Amino acid sequence: MSALRPLVLLGSATLLLAGCADPSQPADASTSPSSGASAAAPIAKNAALAAKVPAELKASGIKIASDVSYPPMDFFASDNKTVVGAEADLDKALGTVLGVKVTIVNVPFDSILPGLQSGKYQLGVSSFTDTAEREKVVDFVTYFDAGTSLLVPAGNPKALKPGGDSLCGRALAVAKGSTQALVDLPARAKTCKTPIKVSTFPDGTGVNLAVTSGRADAALADSPVAAYAAKQSGGKLEVAGDSYGNAPFGIAVPKNSELTGLLKSALEDLKASGGYQQVLAKWGLQSGALDKFEINAAS
Repeated sequence: MSALRPLVLLGSATLLLAGCADPSQPADASTSPSSGASAAAPIAKNAALAAKVPAELKASGIKIASDVSYPPMDFFASDNKTVVGAEADLDKALGTVLGVKVTIVNVPFDSILPGLQSGKYQLGVSSFTDTAEREKVVDFVTYFDAGTSLLVPAGNPKALKPGGDSLCGRALAVAKGSTQALVDLPARAKTCKTPIKVSTFPDGTGVNLAVTSGRADAALADSPVAAYAAKQSGGKLEVAGDSYGNAPFGIAVPKNSELTGLLKSALEDLKASGGYQQVLAKWGLQSGALDKFEINAAS
């Protein structure tokens, strides 16, 4: 996540995207924030790119590690089996372009990069912010722009703001292993005279519940996730102020993988066909579209 990977459904279910609902038709209406999306753009195999996929991956398919608990990016539909969301749709679209089967594996967010390093998975698509620190262990191909938002109880009773010293001395909820937990809050701690009381959770469900139950004054989360959480909270949560610290999400790839350049080309193919824009529009995420895709943008 850009950081905040605020969601992880506990359990490690492996889901074949081929068995999921068509990304243009969400598994159920409650999971689709954009009911007015236009008909799906045609997404087709690019023979030239498919020919460059390593033979072993053509045979075995590509395993994509994701924390499947991060609406609207990746989460389970009401059947608790089908993976839906913007990133899940993008995974399937990239597999189509490259002519290879892709499988999403539900993995705790902070276990994804180690899994890539060990060779357990070929890709990590889980709202990872492309940072110089992460680039030391994996490569990134950027695909979306997001920032951090402050999620508060409806009405913002404590008048909290994302900037300044408003959060000093407050109880904040964040996801374990997120940019908010590893970068944002440590930076704030250097300037706060009264320490922030930080609670970390393995998934977004825990983060959101901490705020709605009053155990935390607020939460810091990726902007698309915070907006979706507020929308789905039944009026219990809202986003306070504007997002900040915008940076691109990147597909995490093991260092020096042959897939890195192929993914960048596949994203460019999707953008040219309109498929990339279609995926984002379906989930109301058009504002995060990138004009160009980059490899290791942080460095």
